[in-house]
Amino acid sequence: MKLLVIHGPNLQLLGTREVNVYGDVTIETINNVLTEKAKASHSDISIMQSNHEGDIVTAIGDAPTNGFQGILINPAAYTHTSVAILDALKAVSLPVVEVHLSNIYAREEFRHTSLTAPAAVGQISGFGLHSYVLGLDALIHHLTA
Repeated sequence: MKLLVIHGPNLQLLGTREVNVYGDVTIETINNVLTEKAKASHSDISIMQSNHEGDIVTAIGDAPTNGFQGILINPAAYTHTSVAILDALKAVSLPVVEVHLSNIYAREEFRHTSLTAPAAVGQISGFGLHSYVLGLDALIHHLTA
């Protein structure tokens, strides 16, 4: 099984960015944990991070051609603003799990709306690093069920 993991804008700053909201885990730690988890599940993952909406849209659009069978995505701020990412996720017809480190529903009201969630089979938020781990588990389960 080949899976694509997408980290959205500003997530390269994890570990130092708003530690009170996102914790002190770094993107490198998240990537290492996901890579090990995928190996243990006999899955291959490719991980990308971009601050640019177009790069994310392109990666999603290319996912089926590149042999990906599912997408784990933290759209970050684009969660609340990007119709383009929503349209890309819907266009590829791959299973998608959306994850967030923080509980977006316990934060500012504008974060309570996820434009990208309608393209996902599920969403996990509020568990820090474990949101990603749970999301990967859910995606693998969905694909093998």
